[in-house]
Amino acid sequence: MGYKETLLSPVKIGSHECSNRFFAQPMECVDSDAEGNPTELTYKRYENLYKGNFGLVDLEAITVTNESRARQTQLEIMPRNEKPLAKFIAHLKKVNPKVRIVFQLTHSGEISEPEFSRRVTVKPLYGKGGDLIGEEEVDKITDQFVLSSKIAQAAGADGIDLKFCHGYLGSQILRPYNDRRWKYGGSWANRSRFAFDLMERIQRGVADPGFIIGSKVSLWEGFPGGCGSAGPDSPLMDLTESLDLLKGLEDRGATYFVESLGNVHASMNYMEATQDEPYLAYLHFYFARKMKEVLKKETVVIGSSFSPLRGNKNKLLFVEPGRSSIFAMGARCIEDGIMDMIGLGRQSLTDPLTPLKLEEGRESEIKYCTQCMNCEELMIRQQPVGCVLANPYYTELFRQTRKKMGRLTELHT
Repeated sequence: MGYKETLLSPVKIGSHECSNRFFAQPMECVDSDAEGNPTELTYKRYENLYKGNFGLVDLEAITVTNESRARQTQLEIMPRNEKPLAKFIAHLKKVNPKVRIVFQLTHSGEISEPEFSRRVTVKPLYGKGGDLIGEEEVDKITDQFVLSSKIAQAAGADGIDLKFCHGYLGSQILRPYNDRRWKYGGSWANRSRFAFDLMERIQRGVADPGFIIGSKVSLWEGFPGGCGSAGPDSPLMDLTESLDLLKGLEDRGATYFVESLGNVHASMNYMEATQDEPYLAYLHFYFARKMKEVLKKETVVIGSSFSPLRGNKNKLLFVEPGRSSIFAMGARCIEDGIMDMIGLGRQSLTDPLTPLKLEEGRESEIKYCTQCMNCEELMIRQQPVGCVLANPYYTELFRQTRKKMGRLTELHT
């Protein structure tokens, strides 16, 4: 089977069929209005993904609270946002009714930006800090997640993605570093309580077997005591808890998982390989396979870090160009049973029509992400995010931002 046939074949998640194996990763693009609702920029971005015929789209890190958030103009999902979100989804379904969409629900925790919100922590990390939160506040946050799940369903989403990755609140509670003696800390039974109780409460609250629930998970955060570590201060990798998290969520109704690694502050390159390190993608393939090994056959695993592979021009050594592209490598991973779908993040910003162009035999017209990281600089600057090289609007925005703020010398901060 050629890679085109593999990547364009359908796959089922729960009761929903995705038309192909392309997944649009949740990309925080900092372009909501003052109340966290979609703006014209948001509409345009997702319209393009729908026109591009992605099988499944993940609506970016939409926050369940306004109090603690990482981006000043971040999409929000609270009662005031339900009607605008319903209007947004109804519009997208008119653009392409075949595309499925889930909302990635998040709370930023210690990644919240103190300049405009409240940074909180379950145990202060060296160099980060934040207000220490207790059991009652975590219980309240659980209530917010459940309410947001109901809003997502009412707005027309096909499901949700619980964000347990990259150092946001979900992973802060889960990681071994959280060895506080409290309801949500110390033993794995306590640290996993938040995720498992949350999953059960959402299932009861939504009460719709057709509403799919999954999670994007950092199996290994890449720093001592992070998720996937052997202990609270251990630099040694140990996936026992990470894999148990997957199985526990699956037992409670999860039907898909998005593989990921890293932490937005401590180990960014594991999340998204840079231009000179495309081989870090191989780590993601390994971790996706570890997920497949412990999950049921019907549970869908979505792989990450395909953007660095580009077309036939990347910096992978010892691999024939025709076998190293996003498409060739992605199809092989699916055919070898490593994963079921491939996730495109930065590539979805550079060319949101990627799946459509492949389908229509226009592969030569696809624009590829160069990993220049200018999109990430816009995000760090709290500016609307898009591809600076491929989209003139963001090219000019980037130019004006640099002119006003100067050059950002350290990107991964």
